Amino acid sequence: MTAATVGPQRYQERYPARLEAAVQARRDIALALETWGLHQLVEIAEQIVTELVANAVEHTDAATVGASITRTGGDSARIVVTDTSRVRPAPGTPSPDDEHGRGLLLVDALAHAWGSELVHGGKRVWAELRADGEQ
Repeated sequence: MTAATVGPQRYQERYPARLEAAVQARRDIALALETWGLHQLVEIAEQIVTELVANAVEHTDAATVGASITRTGGDSARIVVTDTSRVRPAPGTPSPDDEHGRGLLLVDALAHAWGSELVHGGKRVWAELRADGEQ
């Protein structure tokens, strides 16, 4: 793994804004959670970070995309994906035949909470994960 440890409970990395970034972020986030003993969050975190990074790559003109995970409690964590776009994401309303447009609906279904905020230089999209499974 090439990502840099930022502290005992936080992990972050920047990736070139290519579709492969979602795969690498997924691996890095999963490894951080495994290292912290939060095995129960790995599958949900993988799905969420994949969607958020893929959205940032596909829907912005950012050169890089950031992804981080922070342990927020004994059985909880927060994923943050950053990019340089000032456009906040919104869940789509795809028809049953649409092949795209369900990513944020999936994030909404899996995360305890999620949202976005504009920051200096772009935006961050975040998702809170809890091992207790409560939504």
